[in-house]
Amino acid sequence: MSDRMGFASRLPALLGIRYPIVQGGMSWASSCAALALAVSRAGALGVIAAGPMRPDDLIAAIRAVSAGTDRPFALNIPLYNKRAAEFLDIAEAERVPVIIASQGGPKAHLPRFRAYGAKWLHVVASPAHAAKAEAAGVDGLIVVGGDAGGHPAPDEVSAMVMVRAVVRAVDIPVIGAGGVADGAGIAAMFALGAEGAQLGTRFLMTEEASVHPAYKESVLRAGIADTTLVGRGGLPVRQLRNRFTAEVDAAERAGQDREALAALIMSRSLKDAALDGDVDWGKVEAGQTAGLIDDILPAETLVHRLVAEAEAVRLRLAGGVA
Repeated sequence: MSDRMGFASRLPALLGIRYPIVQGGMSWASSCAALALAVSRAGALGVIAAGPMRPDDLIAAIRAVSAGTDRPFALNIPLYNKRAAEFLDIAEAERVPVIIASQGGPKAHLPRFRAYGAKWLHVVASPAHAAKAEAAGVDGLIVVGGDAGGHPAPDEVSAMVMVRAVVRAVDIPVIGAGGVADGAGIAAMFALGAEGAQLGTRFLMTEEASVHPAYKESVLRAGIADTTLVGRGGLPVRQLRNRFTAEVDAAERAGQDREALAALIMSRSLKDAALDGDVDWGKVEAGQTAGLIDDILPAETLVHRLVAEAEAVRLRLAGGVA
């Protein structure tokens, strides 16, 4: 396996990684050490998702990854989270090398992470927010399209369009997210002008991802049209269609008022599916790429396969032998 991918990218030098591939920070699935450690060891950027973690568990996970590899890893922190301030304090105290933040302004937080050399990637879903994050001084952007799992672009613009629009609007490195499941998708992000790709659902389908087996089996069975958006008009969630989404659809068709509809949507959670295995009534978050995935692999094997696939596409497009 080559030490580098052939696509031009500032990310390996910026972040200290071998390959410009980022494992999406997924609550429950990567709220642990195992997945991030395996991905970072393989040369991509592994990401711990702080969102649902207790402080002691988060510290233990960070230390486990730090002890298991000398390669960089990231901590994903949603800035709207009620424990975001505590997560940021932990990240600073533990000297986490890369911060990935979303749903909040980065400017006030940057100085203390710059002080020890950390890099900050900010998640955005519009060219306007991308320009604001660049002006605030972030090192790079993760640009999420409407085809992504979890919380995608609320206006439902696809990654194909969103990534291209942001690349045209900023000068800092862009990592494209949404609709990427293999090396061809990674190559597509580079064709749009991105310098890396983030994969969430594909890394969800690895042995190290810490979600219930029933969750993984549901994603494995899904087709490309088997996801839907729940909570349009607010902070939508892309998940697999199930009995819960059918109930929400029925309530919307019946003209249920916004407050009652919001209560219904909040009555179920990702935890129900990811931790407890309730794939009928829980929020089985996954992107449209679920329909492109037909196996569950060790994360290291996946990283190496993604690199080989992306290189084969690059060679084919350059007129070489794939």
